[in-house]
Amino acid sequence: MTDYDKLDAWVDASFDEEVRFLQELIRVPTDTPPGDNAPHAERTAELLKTFGFEAERHPVPLADVRAYGMESITNLIVRRRYGEGPTIALNAHGDVVPPGEGWSHDPYGGEIEGGKIYGRASAVSKSDFASFTFAVRALESLQAKLKGGVELHFTYDEEFGGEMGPGWLLRNGLTRPDLMIAAGFSYEVVTAHNGCLQLEVTVHGKMAHAAIPHTGVDALQGAVQVLNALYAQNRLYKGITSQVPGITHPYLNVGRIEGGTNTNVVPGKVVFKLDRRMIPEELPAQVEADIRRVIADAAALCPGVTVEIRRLLLANAMRPLPGNKPLVEAIQKHGEAVFGEAIPAMGTPLYTDVRLYAEAGIPGVIYGAGPRTVLESHAKRSDERLDLEDLRRATKVIARTLRDLLG
Repeated sequence: MTDYDKLDAWVDASFDEEVRFLQELIRVPTDTPPGDNAPHAERTAELLKTFGFEAERHPVPLADVRAYGMESITNLIVRRRYGEGPTIALNAHGDVVPPGEGWSHDPYGGEIEGGKIYGRASAVSKSDFASFTFAVRALESLQAKLKGGVELHFTYDEEFGGEMGPGWLLRNGLTRPDLMIAAGFSYEVVTAHNGCLQLEVTVHGKMAHAAIPHTGVDALQGAVQVLNALYAQNRLYKGITSQVPGITHPYLNVGRIEGGTNTNVVPGKVVFKLDRRMIPEELPAQVEADIRRVIADAAALCPGVTVEIRRLLLANAMRPLPGNKPLVEAIQKHGEAVFGEAIPAMGTPLYTDVRLYAEAGIPGVIYGAGPRTVLESHAKRSDERLDLEDLRRATKVIARTLRDLLG
């Protein structure tokens, strides 16, 4: 048997244990917001200890977390050193958006049906807590002479942008890997992704009794004027195309609106939050300046209306770094061997906290357990699920890749 055969056999023999590990992770909620994620980190550390993995707990100061809009964050690092050589980090995030409505399975049950495991974060990205952990265990089962080392980075701030997750670990000098693989899907290796700008826009008017509306200034009408201008801009974005395979054009989404005080009151304030996805070719500062101009010009058409704009997030796009070639080639080689089909290198319209590693000069890629598309995974929707065979095969690909890079 080759080492690859031995790795595959170990993953197969341990797969039931891997699935149980994932079920335990799904059963501890990590809804963000509100973002009380330290309990999940503690449970993860307890489970890792049963495998002989000591997880360093790195709590982010509570004052920083609260100011950031979350409740608790403890990031985990597991360090496995084998000898002189490169350190490869494997990063997955445990925080996830709340489940919402429409589930046919318990979002925190980790239920299995038809070869799939259901639950919030089953696909994005607690699945890669499992694939990465068991890939490292498989690698160590070889008892082979290895060089370098592996670090597991399990962080809890992807949904808010990553600054208190990987960003915090890197800024505080707690890690400096040479290469990294971040949680992703199994049928492509991602080398680039979109950036994201999120803004909160507050439209101010003047409250008045609905019986004498002329005495007030309708903030909702002002907000409609602004929203119409933004949606007109969104239609224009289709004419801007990216040269990165897998990424199409910029786009904009308004995901939350609230305002007014009662049905019989002219609304004096409306607040909405927008999400502007930026292709890798765009300059974030220019994108933000353009959006602010569109909003200000539209509001100026409504006498008495004023606007405030607050940036919530500016996540830069991820661009390929030259040093990621060994990762890409190893994953493509083993992905094709295990899945029986070519694994393309491409971009994704998502944004992730992986960009923070790239901004620190650490070459990386996105690869892990998951289907061909976000849509298939039901990520951020009801009945999020993961095909267990994708979990099994992705674990093998990562284990084989680590064997190549550290052998």
